[in-house]
Amino acid sequence: MHGAGNDYVYVDCFEERLENPEEFAVLVSDRHKGIGADGLVLIMPSRVGDFRMRMFNLDGSEAQMCGNATRCVGKYVYDAGYTRKTTLSLETKAGVKKLRLFPVDGKVQRVRVDMGEPVLKALDVPVTSDAEQVIGQVVDFKPETFALTCVSMGNPHAVIFTSGIDGMEIAGIGRKIEHHEMFPERVNVEFAEVLSPVRVKMRVWERGSGETQACGTGACATLVAGVLNEILARSATVSLLGGELEVEWNESDNHVYMTGDAVTVFKGEIEW
Repeated sequence: MHGAGNDYVYVDCFEERLENPEEFAVLVSDRHKGIGADGLVLIMPSRVGDFRMRMFNLDGSEAQMCGNATRCVGKYVYDAGYTRKTTLSLETKAGVKKLRLFPVDGKVQRVRVDMGEPVLKALDVPVTSDAEQVIGQVVDFKPETFALTCVSMGNPHAVIFTSGIDGMEIAGIGRKIEHHEMFPERVNVEFAEVLSPVRVKMRVWERGSGETQACGTGACATLVAGVLNEILARSATVSLLGGELEVEWNESDNHVYMTGDAVTVFKGEIEW
């Protein structure tokens, strides 16, 4: 399944028992010798929510959260008949997320996710800094220098506002920033180009996966960073390589809401 082009292999753990998901994630994510994906997501029962998800990057490392994956999990459990509810609670390593499903003719096409409150305190992102919050902090990554704004949406993000992102070679600098010593848990890196106060274009380097077509938590972090830098409105369209997401940072409850598609590509079996 994919959300805005951010594709994962999903395993129904109501039907399957999967040992060693870290190793399995590496196998299925390989686009030459496996299925091909940005990673692996397990759909599981939960004791604290309606359902639970675990997600693994293509290098086998487990991540706390993925906004695009949450939408696809919501679509799967509804389409598969595990629930008829259109408002769900989904347990993740970043806490319980609230999903609103929009079915058409019995199939979910779009999902709105309450991503919770953004984390801005540097210690909690986490990012090593003398400042309490990292907003527009200039850092020299040699030979390039970038102004970073750091936000956690359940996982850490470093957002860089720049121009000409279509032609950028982000692999080298993305990897360098991901593994920089200022990020003790590594970091996802967003390269964002503001087109207007309500529209921003973004490319993302995901920790453990490399450049992906989209990143839901990254889109949310980018909007928050844009508001903090006073260059984006509190509600905007984030345009990614794989599609568009509608993101809102609600002033009344301080929560970030993300709405986007969820698409089933195919179902099948693999020997393991």
